[in-house]
Amino acid sequence: MLYVAIPMKSFIKSRNGLSVLVIGVARRRNGDNPPPPLHRCLINFEYVLCYMLSSQSTVSTVQCFCSRLNTSSKKDNYCSGFFHFLPVDFLVWVCSFFSTAIVFPLLFCSTYLHRLEEKHTCDTSIFCCLFNIYRTLNRLEEKLHSAFCISSPSPDSYSLHDVQLQVESTSSNLCVIFTPRKMMNMNRPPNEDFSLKETKPHLGGGKVTGDKLTSTYDLVEQMQYLYVRVVKAKDLPTKDVTGSCDPYVEVRMGNYKGTTRHFEKKTNPEWNQVFSFSKDRIQATMLEVTVKDKDLMKDDIMGGVLFDLNEVPKRVPPDSPLAPQWYRLSDRKGDKLKGELMLAVWWGTQADEAFPEAWHSDAAAVSADGLASIRSKVYLSPKLWYLRVNVIEAQDLIPNDRTRFPEVYVKAVLGNQALRTRISTSKTINPLWNEDLMFVAAEPFEEPLILSVEDRVAPNKDEVLGRCAIPLQYVDRRLDHKAINTRWFNLEKHVIIEGEKKKEVKFSSRIHMRVCLEGGYHVLDESTHYSSDLRPTAKQLWKNSIGVLEVGILSANGLSPMKTKDGRATTDAYCVAKYGTKWVRTRTIIDSFVPKWNEQYTWEVFDPCTVITIGVFDNCHLQGGGDKAAGGGGNRDSRIGKVRIRLSTLETDRVYTHSYPLLVLHPSGVKKMGEIHLAVRFTCSSLLNMMHMYSQPLLPKMHYIHPLTVAQLESLRHQATQIVSMRLSRAEPPLRKEIVEYMLDVGSHMWSMRRSKANFLRMMGVLGGMIAIGKWFDQICNWKNPITTVLIHFLFLILVLYPELILPTIFLYLFLIGLWYYRWRPRNPPHMDTRLSCADNLHPDELDEEFDTFPTSRQPDIVRMRYDRLRSIAGRMQTVVGDLATQGERFQSLISWRDPRATSLFVIFCLIAAVVLYVTPFQVVAIFAGFYVLRHPRFRRKLPSVPLNFFRRLPARTDCML
Repeated sequence: MLYVAIPMKSFIKSRNGLSVLVIGVARRRNGDNPPPPLHRCLINFEYVLCYMLSSQSTVSTVQCFCSRLNTSSKKDNYCSGFFHFLPVDFLVWVCSFFSTAIVFPLLFCSTYLHRLEEKHTCDTSIFCCLFNIYRTLNRLEEKLHSAFCISSPSPDSYSLHDVQLQVESTSSNLCVIFTPRKMMNMNRPPNEDFSLKETKPHLGGGKVTGDKLTSTYDLVEQMQYLYVRVVKAKDLPTKDVTGSCDPYVEVRMGNYKGTTRHFEKKTNPEWNQVFSFSKDRIQATMLEVTVKDKDLMKDDIMGGVLFDLNEVPKRVPPDSPLAPQWYRLSDRKGDKLKGELMLAVWWGTQADEAFPEAWHSDAAAVSADGLASIRSKVYLSPKLWYLRVNVIEAQDLIPNDRTRFPEVYVKAVLGNQALRTRISTSKTINPLWNEDLMFVAAEPFEEPLILSVEDRVAPNKDEVLGRCAIPLQYVDRRLDHKAINTRWFNLEKHVIIEGEKKKEVKFSSRIHMRVCLEGGYHVLDESTHYSSDLRPTAKQLWKNSIGVLEVGILSANGLSPMKTKDGRATTDAYCVAKYGTKWVRTRTIIDSFVPKWNEQYTWEVFDPCTVITIGVFDNCHLQGGGDKAAGGGGNRDSRIGKVRIRLSTLETDRVYTHSYPLLVLHPSGVKKMGEIHLAVRFTCSSLLNMMHMYSQPLLPKMHYIHPLTVAQLESLRHQATQIVSMRLSRAEPPLRKEIVEYMLDVGSHMWSMRRSKANFLRMMGVLGGMIAIGKWFDQICNWKNPITTVLIHFLFLILVLYPELILPTIFLYLFLIGLWYYRWRPRNPPHMDTRLSCADNLHPDELDEEFDTFPTSRQPDIVRMRYDRLRSIAGRMQTVVGDLATQGERFQSLISWRDPRATSLFVIFCLIAAVVLYVTPFQVVAIFAGFYVLRHPRFRRKLPSVPLNFFRRLPARTDCML
């Protein structure tokens, strides 16, 4: 806690009772109780405070601007160097003198002083600006500040919201108690760091030239591995009883051991398996390769080969693979035995061709069945098409009940997708629809399109009048908006006779349709806000790539425990990256909170305005998936976090190395699950082609020539994500449904109070500039700053007299602004922002609502409360929309004669205005109007203007609403 006692006579009075003072804050020393007077304190100018105090208050909370000063350590109350012989009291007097001579006149010269005097408040930003001017103009004061010391530790910085001051006034002194809130809340946990951090990893073995790297596998740190390829064996010794053997090979390196599969009764087996041992974990100097015979009781040793690690050769791609050699088996004493083993042993890196399929020493605890799920893999999304079914009409239908008019509709089914037309308005046996049904189909087209014509005979009873199946392999494919030929399809009718199903073909009933696969659209399976691919389905319509995206997934650190295994917390982390149709999955690092992958992947880029998504997950399919109760999630891989990087925000040919926070929103709030370290480089093959892309439509032209509705796009996107997740979950190893849905943000369209607040604040941020311009113009019109208003008058006259300068001035001004902000351009890619997402301070009920299922699974009382809250929000929105509609209807009523007197006045005014504007030069009218708007407040009235009064009296249609 900081104290300072100030003589009341030292305040500088202003004409309305406000006082301005710049002082130094003294730190209380141990044993000083009560606070000593100012002239007896050890003054440490740790902060400079700019106060706005009211002389009428005796005890109040003081608003202040607080600025941290850089100080050097001293031990007494005298300054060294140039100010060695000056006591602290004299220095305080000098500082106060300069404060009085400079800061106080600046305050009175500022146009904001009037506001401060009227409101009796302190504008922190204005004081910040004035204080910066003060420090710039007064080198002496800065030298004074840098000469004082801080004898005890203190917080790094304080602002208006970080300090609490209490002022106690007496007849002679003013005691200020300065209490930092950071000191008051020492028991609270510190805020988590959600910021982006730039790193300097040792990429590519150090082959770096500035921001550019020179090797082919250069965006990751090199990891050294010892590779052992076990190819085959021959002439192995046999057992005396069976006359054969069941051989397998054991590769041992220190405490790590890997084994091949065994063969039964085979003396010349072939394995062709590769083992890799990380150099960082190798503690032995010899590699031991042993051939064993599998037995029920104890495996017999048939011989082995020893390798000295110092003699193992090194191999770096693109060198050719090392040729395996035959090695004679020997016993532990070195005596030669029967049998030979073909091996290849070499030192390599993760760039080796054998790395993806090799057995890794860090996965030694994984069972043989789980090895497939920890290896790195590349997946491709299925090729998706939009299927358009234009149902035109049907002919010669045969309803079962011919005494009634049929209510016929068409139902179409493709896989798990089912749509139907409306009931035909022509209730005959020849119904008409002419309605489009849109589906998502994936290659290869395994499922046919099934259409059935059904009759609604009762509210919950439908009868099938005919059915047909259409294989999609024979459907026409359309690349543009040209019309597709129509076709007639015969309908088959099924009847049931004596409990058995009998198919009866009726050629008299048929349906008329257009069926085509749309290749000119892009099938959206991601949110349009961060799509990674915008190309049409048909490859004939693709354009050449404009560059290459390279991503190095280096490592992660500080990962949170995701499950328990053998009574201890653990995490088995792997990464998934998605861009375009290519998905990559890194290998799983077993039991590590700081996994290192160092894997590099490449994608072709066709549009710079796309986003790559990188997610980190915990593998819950090893050794049974861990304990469910401990958060292992059963058979669902747990999400750790994800990162999005927009390519258009990256500079070309620059390597970005950053550590990104992994943030996940839990029911308890936002949580940092760790950090992922990435290296990203976007290489452009043709700058001209990339610049040309900015002039092209974002989506293929069919989206604009024959657009789909928003409801159709949302439904088709849901169908596309379901198909992609189902196909990728059938791969080996599978990319599971929960992973795909998290990467594609399937639930982003669901209602969330948090997202609603965030979008509202984003809108206010966009409109903030316009609001600031409006406030500034209002100050100009009210002559808050006379000098600025006079300058605006001169500028207005110049622009009116020379109107050809208006557009050049605007564009030149924008050019200069853009050039000015180039110095402060963002140098780092964007990342997840908790404050922008309104995730840093959420109400628990709002979080619980966001994690609720659809339909809801909460208690009725909670649902009722949320419903009432939503009704309140919707009521306010309804009021705003109604007010906007009212203003628009008032504009329409100007000439609608709904109010005959108002319309008569407006028509007469328009006639007079037309005559006046015709006979009066435009410059004169413009000058008169501008000067009228900028007139002095002395010529203004506080009442609303005449046009505004007239407009507010106009009628609207609110009177006609119930």
